[in-house]
Amino acid sequence: MNQTHKKALFLVFAVSAAAILVYAVFHSISSREYTQPGSSEQKNPVKIWAWDDKYNIIAAEEAVRAYQKRYPDTAFEIVSMTQEEIKARLKSAMITGSHKFLPDIVLIEDYSIQYFLQNYESEFLPLNSIVSQDDFVSCKTGVNHAGDTIYGVPFDCGTIGLFYRLDVIQKAGFTEQDMRRLTWEDYIEVGKKVRETTGMAMLSINPTDLPLIRMMLQSAGAWYTDEEGKLYLEGNQVLAEAVRLYREIVNAGIALTAADWNRFVHDFWEGNTASILTGSWISISILEEESQKGLWRMAEVPRMKNCEASVNASSIGGSCWYVLKYAGMAGEARHFLGETFASDTGLMDRLAEKIHLLSALKSAQKSMAYQSGQPFYGSQMIYQDLIYWTNRIPSVNYGTDTYKAEEIAAEAMQQVLAGRDIEEVLAEYQREYGQLKF
Repeated sequence: MNQTHKKALFLVFAVSAAAILVYAVFHSISSREYTQPGSSEQKNPVKIWAWDDKYNIIAAEEAVRAYQKRYPDTAFEIVSMTQEEIKARLKSAMITGSHKFLPDIVLIEDYSIQYFLQNYESEFLPLNSIVSQDDFVSCKTGVNHAGDTIYGVPFDCGTIGLFYRLDVIQKAGFTEQDMRRLTWEDYIEVGKKVRETTGMAMLSINPTDLPLIRMMLQSAGAWYTDEEGKLYLEGNQVLAEAVRLYREIVNAGIALTAADWNRFVHDFWEGNTASILTGSWISISILEEESQKGLWRMAEVPRMKNCEASVNASSIGGSCWYVLKYAGMAGEARHFLGETFASDTGLMDRLAEKIHLLSALKSAQKSMAYQSGQPFYGSQMIYQDLIYWTNRIPSVNYGTDTYKAEEIAAEAMQQVLAGRDIEEVLAEYQREYGQLKF
C-alpha cells in the first residue's frame, strides 16, 4: 500500500470514528430525553432561562412550585437574563454546536422565534404531544411551529390595552365612554386637549423603538415583511398610514421622549403621561404605584380609520416556552411544560392574580381571576375586555427578525420626521434594502 493510499485510508477511518463519536454523543443525549420525571436517574436540574424578574421569572417559579407538589424529586434551576442575552447565547451555542451551557427550557419572544426555527430547527424538541393549536388563542399560534411540527407552548398574549388616567381625562372634558373604540385621530385629539388643559403629555415614545407602528400594523393584519419574508416598504399602504399617524402624534406635541424602559415606566408613575399603549403585561408595573389606585381605566387600542382591515384589537410582544433537545433534560422539560403551562388552568388562575397574566391558554379564559373587577381600575372587569379583544387580533407572520426590519423602518422614520415625503422615503429604503429577508 503506497503512502497516498495509507493517508486516504487513515482519513476514512478518522472520519468514520468522528461520525460514530458524534452519533454516540447525540444518541446518549437524546436517550436521556425519556428519563422518568423525578426518578433517581435524574442527575441534573432542569434549567430554565427567561427575562423579567417581575413577570416571566415569577411565572416560572410558580410553575415549578406547582409541578414539585406532584414530582418533589425533580430539581430546577431558573436563570434570569435579558432577552438580548438569551438570543445571543442561543445563537452562539447553535452556531458552534456547543450545548453544554444551554438551558432545557427557554422563553423566546414571538418576534424572534422564526429565526431559530428556520435556521436551527433540529435543536428544538417537538411538542405536538403536549400542545394542540386548538387549545390556544389563534393570534399566538402562528409562529410557534415549523411546518406541522409544534415547538412552543404559547404563554402570554400581549393583547394591547389603552390604559389611561380617568382623573386626567375627565379634567380634559372626556368620559370613559368617550375613550372606547377610538381611531388614532380621535386619540390624538384627546391628547391635544389633555395637553392644553392639564399640561400632561398623552404618552411616552422612543423614536428608535417602534411598538406603536407594530401595534398599528398587526391591527390590520400587516407587517414589515411580505409572505416570503422580504422587506416590504414600498407599496405597503398599511405601513405608510402607520408612519403618517406616528408623525402626526409627534407633530401634535402630545408625546414625551423616553430613551429607555426605565424612563417609560417612571413617566406614568410620576404622573408625566396620561395614558399607556402597550401589552396587558404592563399592568403589573402600573399597580406598583399605590398612590394611583382607582385612577386608572382601560379601553381598546385605537384603530386606523383609513385602513379598512384595521380593528380595535392588536398585540405587542408575547412569547412561548421552548425545549432544547440536546441540553440534557429534554424529556423532563417537556413533561414539565405539559403539566404546567400547556394545561394547568389553576396555575394560570394564580398567575392572573399574581402578575396579571393574560394567558394564551383558551381554557384559562374561564378562570375566576378573569371574572372579577379589578380595584386598581375602579373595579372595571378589564380581563373580560382583554379576552374579547384577544380573540379578534389578526394573526401575522412576523418573519425571522422583526427588530432588524424595524431598525430600517426606524431609520426611514427619522427621514419622515425631518419633513420628507413618506412614499418617497419608503421607496428609497425599499431600493436599498428590499433584497434582504427578515
